[in-house]
Amino acid sequence: METLQYTLRKLVTGIPLILGVTLISFTLMVHFGPDKTYDLLGKNPTQEQITEVRHQLGYDKSFVVRYTQYLKELATMNFGYSDSSGEKVSSILIRTMPVSLALILPGFVLGNLFGVILALIAAYHRGHWIDKIIMGVSVMGMSVSFLIVIIAFQVIFSSSQGLDLFPVRGWDVYSFTDYIHYVTVPTLASIFVSLGYNTRFYRAVIVEEMGRDHVRTAKAFGAHPIELLFKSVLKNSLIPIITRIMFSIPLVVISGSLLLESYFGIPGVGKVTYDAILSGDQPILKAVVGLTAIMFVFTLIINDILYKVVDPRISLK
Repeated sequence: METLQYTLRKLVTGIPLILGVTLISFTLMVHFGPDKTYDLLGKNPTQEQITEVRHQLGYDKSFVVRYTQYLKELATMNFGYSDSSGEKVSSILIRTMPVSLALILPGFVLGNLFGVILALIAAYHRGHWIDKIIMGVSVMGMSVSFLIVIIAFQVIFSSSQGLDLFPVRGWDVYSFTDYIHYVTVPTLASIFVSLGYNTRFYRAVIVEEMGRDHVRTAKAFGAHPIELLFKSVLKNSLIPIITRIMFSIPLVVISGSLLLESYFGIPGVGKVTYDAILSGDQPILKAVVGLTAIMFVFTLIINDILYKVVDPRISLK
């Protein structure tokens, strides 16, 4: 009951966030965005043709009316039809979102899991050569562009000059074997890029927790180092770890999938967004931005609920 009441309160308080994000994005994309009138009409249109097309596109309506219509679309999840393909936007998202989740999820989960494991090892051996090697490799990973990593991994694993083990492009997935075949290289690239950032952040959190009074007291009473590391240090470090993971989800789903899908030609929501940016397909862009804002609100709610799960002392009131 407490969780439900908290969720409802958070949804209400999240409305200003959604309104702010959608207002800014609507203003930039639509109100000050490209005028598609002449793209549809071609050269030398008559004034009557211009007036008719601008009316069909809604350009003759006021800003308030157009923005209100956008909010109505967001509330009903009915974003109209794509300017490029003519397909219903909701149908496009329903078809492409599972592909993006299937593409991003393995790298996201493994990147965070390996980051925590390496951070624990580095913190446990703080100041020794193992710690220095892990942190040095992490810095190297952070300094390399995601695009460079994608190209390098594609050359190594997918080209005739490399191992030639996996497909270069596409997403012909009909079985679990096909899925592993197509997802391996993007997953390896995602893990490589995220591992440096995750490891350094998680190590800093764990090292800070290792300096707490209760940890030093347990160590003085002869607690086993490994048991102390997992039961006291890691458990009490979960709050910032959860925060980082949860707030990474909306960004990873949109920005991470956009680069991977556009490069590997994978038909997910990132590829659709990339194509919409190039073509100025406003219905798709409005849908993606609006849903991302909603995703942030739900991320805040789930994040706070997870706080309560890992630490019962935290109240949702």
